[in-house]
Amino acid sequence: MSDYHIALPSKPRVVSESERSGTYEIDGLYPGYGYTLGNSLRRIVLSSLPGAAVTHVKIPGVAHEFSTIDGVKEDVVTILLNIRKIRLKLVTDEPQTMTLHVKGPKSVTAEDLKLPGQVEVLNPESHIADISGKVTLDIELRAERGLGYIPKEVHQKERVDVGTIALDAIFSPIRRVNYEVENMRVGDRTDFNRLRILIETDGTIAPREALERSIETMIHQLKAVVGFKEDDVSERDVLSSGGSSRDSKRDDKTAPDAEVLKTRITELNMPQRVTDALDNASIRTVGGLVRKREDDLLSIEGLGQKGLQDIKRALSNLGLTLRSQ
Repeated sequence: MSDYHIALPSKPRVVSESERSGTYEIDGLYPGYGYTLGNSLRRIVLSSLPGAAVTHVKIPGVAHEFSTIDGVKEDVVTILLNIRKIRLKLVTDEPQTMTLHVKGPKSVTAEDLKLPGQVEVLNPESHIADISGKVTLDIELRAERGLGYIPKEVHQKERVDVGTIALDAIFSPIRRVNYEVENMRVGDRTDFNRLRILIETDGTIAPREALERSIETMIHQLKAVVGFKEDDVSERDVLSSGGSSRDSKRDDKTAPDAEVLKTRITELNMPQRVTDALDNASIRTVGGLVRKREDDLLSIEGLGQKGLQDIKRALSNLGLTLRSQ
């Protein structure tokens, strides 16, 4: 029984790897833990990695998706389905607008899109429509970052211009993820598990990065559940570091409550993308957040000016501010 308690799993080992696909193995898992870890990682990879997708489309003269366009072979429904197949990479957290202005006759692909500098199309050969007549096809597309799958009904709740069509958005950058478990020998035992996991992406993220980020996400979630307090700070720590009540120079009677500083970031009702970005930067409590300056937060991947404003608003509701510059 000593092998069972002493043995530790290995770090992920590369079996095969390419730009968009990778197979990795983890050895020495306790009996049954291969399935526990494999299923958990698969769910995290599929649901918790951010990506980009087209969420709204506007075509002049088209009021709804059940329409046709003179001189264009495909109907609007087919065009929208083709647009959903375009794979995008956004280097900003802010929504971006792309435009299409093409004169026919022509076979229109994603390569014909006019892109802002923060957007990259990974499959420019993706077909959009065939213009059979001497007409011009104009389309305006809005791309956003997000997590998982968001139906168009959610996007339609936002205030949109007349004639704007909302799309079902698949933000996940993962095309496929599978895992296998087989028994292996550890010491005198032959029932330990080897986990083999296959990850295939759309090219916006490397498969190795997808696995690493999914493991980090699992660790962060488990730490929150068991009550790790590495980010918890005392009232004295916050005040001495330059943070963060609106009048931090006031006497201790009006200083931030220590319990407020221990509040988890997840309880502030900020957008999920902001919470995820802070969590990835190991900022998990209000106390840890108010010690940061604006420049510190803007340097975090996934946080832009919009995310910074969301953070300021949430802190303001608690009577707190970020650390002064």
